[in-house]
Amino acid sequence: MALIVQKYGGTSVGSIEKIRAVAERVIETSIQGNQMVIVLSAMAGQTDGLIKLANDITEDPDSRELDVLVSTGEQISVALFAMAVKTMGYDARSLLGFQVAIHTDHLFGKARIHDIETDRIIRNLDQGRIVTVAGFQGLDDHGDITTLGRGGSDTTAVALAAALKADVCEIFTDVNGVYTTDPNICPRAKKMDFISYEEMLEMASLGAKVLEIRSVEFAKKFDVPIHVRSTFTNERGTMVVAETKDMEKVAVSGVAYNKNEARVTIRKVPDQPGIASRIFDPVFRAGIVVDMIVQNTSQDGLTDLTFTVLKTDFYKTMKLVSDIAAEIGAERVLGDEDIAKVSIIGVGMRTHAGVAKTMFATLAKENINIMMISTSEIKISCLIEEKYTELAVRVLHKAFGLDDEKEKAS
Repeated sequence: MALIVQKYGGTSVGSIEKIRAVAERVIETSIQGNQMVIVLSAMAGQTDGLIKLANDITEDPDSRELDVLVSTGEQISVALFAMAVKTMGYDARSLLGFQVAIHTDHLFGKARIHDIETDRIIRNLDQGRIVTVAGFQGLDDHGDITTLGRGGSDTTAVALAAALKADVCEIFTDVNGVYTTDPNICPRAKKMDFISYEEMLEMASLGAKVLEIRSVEFAKKFDVPIHVRSTFTNERGTMVVAETKDMEKVAVSGVAYNKNEARVTIRKVPDQPGIASRIFDPVFRAGIVVDMIVQNTSQDGLTDLTFTVLKTDFYKTMKLVSDIAAEIGAERVLGDEDIAKVSIIGVGMRTHAGVAKTMFATLAKENINIMMISTSEIKISCLIEEKYTELAVRVLHKAFGLDDEKEKAS
């Protein structure tokens, strides 16, 4: 008997018919002798609808009350799912984040999980019930409801799998697995049988929408195998697992892109110790994630500082940085939302030379200008004009042999 955690996204539970289909699928796995913990997202479109209601009240909803509001979407899903299971003759119990309890910090809208109590889930499993837990939500130590941000149900599922020491965490979605790139952009993208935690972390952070990055962080830390697969077929998907030696045989395993980035440039910043800290401290305290950072060579005691943030944080960042720029005597602050980041990822980069050269030459051949570059051990990212995103993805996918028919080593 295995303990299995399954997560179903909004499109998987987007209607009553789909909820019933998920219930049938879960029961089928349960009657094979498995204990089942099911994490559900809100029904497709529901969270956006709730946010719209909040914005109809005010342009700047209170963050605490917004979390109270948007968390109701998952409450509806788990209640309907438990009802569906019971109508099919099996026992189920729905639990909300505070009932489990999933303890988080106080950052409304972007809360991070600290720990999870598992006693209530285990008691229900031992009583033969299918347990369904509301994804995306938690409880801070003031007793307030918190939410984990977009994709937070993935994080809930993997964190629960880690806490329960589950045998596997299955993430059901509307795609068949993890692909070498977005199949909507590159028709020759291929589904991978296996991908390492490190590669998946990079792909998630660089724009791939299959898994939320914090869910992969949990999986890597606690060695939770993740099976990404489709809700609508029984086909095997992609296993996200610890790195193997065979994975290093391929220099580049995937190409990712992200159009949800904006660039901020502060012109003529005094080049003095402590200035960078003064600029970024209010940004970090506001919970804004900074990605690429480039500082030019100092001239006459002044320098330009450029960095990227998510587009959703762009206007807040511009306001914060403009205030700081005035305080430190910088000349001005410029912003640009018409950018995108395209990246190549692969653990094989550690042992293959010339990968960066191939990437830069491929983009240059298409007359695509590189604005900024960042690297890690297993990825190279370039900031480009947004209008070239799809072209860049396709030519890089081909340049690194990912269009070939042979599958990635696994």
